[in-house]
Amino acid sequence: MSTSGGLKRDKAAFVDLSGWIEALRKAGELQAIDAEVDWDVELGTIIRMAQGKGDGPALLFNNIKDYNRNDTICRQLFTGGQGSYSRLAMMFGLPRETPPRELVKICRTIFQERVAPRVVKTGPVKQNVLKGDDIDLLKFPVPKWNRGDGGRYVLTYAGCVTKDPETDVHNVGIYRGEVAGRDRIPVLMWRAQHWGGHFAKWQAQGKDMPVAYVIGWEPSMGFTGGAPVPRGVSEYDVMGAIRGEPVDLVKCETVDLYVPANAEIVIEGYISGDPASFTPEGPYAEFTGYYAVERTRKPTTRVTCITYRDNPIFRGTVEGALPGSYSENPIMSSVQRSATAWNALESAGVPGITDVWGPPIHAGVNLFVRMNQTYRGQAKQAAMALWGNSAAHVRYKHVWVVDDDIDIHDYAAVDWAFAWRVNAGEGDVLIYPANFGAGLDPSTRRRDRDPLRFGTGKWARVLIDATINLDYEPDPDLDGKRYPPTVAPTEADQAAVRARWAEFGFKK
Repeated sequence: MSTSGGLKRDKAAFVDLSGWIEALRKAGELQAIDAEVDWDVELGTIIRMAQGKGDGPALLFNNIKDYNRNDTICRQLFTGGQGSYSRLAMMFGLPRETPPRELVKICRTIFQERVAPRVVKTGPVKQNVLKGDDIDLLKFPVPKWNRGDGGRYVLTYAGCVTKDPETDVHNVGIYRGEVAGRDRIPVLMWRAQHWGGHFAKWQAQGKDMPVAYVIGWEPSMGFTGGAPVPRGVSEYDVMGAIRGEPVDLVKCETVDLYVPANAEIVIEGYISGDPASFTPEGPYAEFTGYYAVERTRKPTTRVTCITYRDNPIFRGTVEGALPGSYSENPIMSSVQRSATAWNALESAGVPGITDVWGPPIHAGVNLFVRMNQTYRGQAKQAAMALWGNSAAHVRYKHVWVVDDDIDIHDYAAVDWAFAWRVNAGEGDVLIYPANFGAGLDPSTRRRDRDPLRFGTGKWARVLIDATINLDYEPDPDLDGKRYPPTVAPTEADQAAVRARWAEFGFKK
């Protein structure tokens, strides 16, 4: 398969969720939990305590309270499949020890590749079909993930499939949705999102928007669905690029949409634009690490059909990162959002970019850019290129730009540059006010977070220019340089000491 940065990728198609789980089991990346676990808060608490800082295992719950009887149609729940960089490497067909900076480089390439899907007649997801009075979302082990959630959330890691009514191009996103009855799912929708744009077009035609929620498939779906794939590009094409082969799709039963044939569960339905059909949703523990506390009426899915394979596995995740506990989204976002930002900078013509990184603790909301600075204003050019990109909708709130001698994967190095290369009085801090941004950010006034009124949130974005200021005059006492040398020993002095390291009693 394709190469990037000297790394060769193996084929990364796992057929279905069970194939992915088995690959994780063989790699020692899976923890199966056979003790009975309550779907009401206990399951989510276990996940938060086990996931660590990207070093916890994927989890397979085999014994869920109320879903362990002989007549249960879905007995298992899987989570954490993309909660570590080693598992992201496996998803890409790379060695598990591949470092994050290399995953970003691989992701840059893959996001620009396309492998179109292929349509097949049927697949395992069609083995069972529920319609009419047989529909009941709680036939599946939908957890109440967090104590403060407004209810049981069936959509936390589902691939939410919609299409543009003008072009028929399918979009697959990751959005949240709560169970509000046996056949109702209110969802959080922003007009600035791709499915929000689709929704507006269906409304303009006076029609309800068809939707399909895919719960459980290969890891490329969750990774791509949560990534800022450009408008007009189907995520199915990018999933094919990750897998190294096309995605097999089948047509839904009651909506004109296509879904992976080997999926575990698919929920079909329609979303009306009529406010009278909206139902309350929230609160929910969000990606910010805080609760989105509002419980408001939101667009609601009217479920028309559920299809599922025999003995399906429910797929979901907890949201939000806290110090010491990172969920799947932050780990994935640190790679996705960094790769997308790097490509955006390159396409905008910003030269000299040598690395880009958005740490997982905040899921890439803060972004570090490392550059070889050659002219005045280059850091500001980088920030403006990022903020003008559609991928900035819920990311890149604060952009830090540093010189090429700073390792942006070492926060101490970035902090050092911030301390000694930033002078706010010399224009090194730039605020870009009243810009679009994440409607879930608790630092934004509540009135500005209303998705129905404004379509998105409102951010004041900040650039921190921690590069050496080229406006400073070269100093004749410093051999014409603008900054004094650092206190680091010369390479020759370090090499001489390293040669005697063991003699000094240190371990190599």
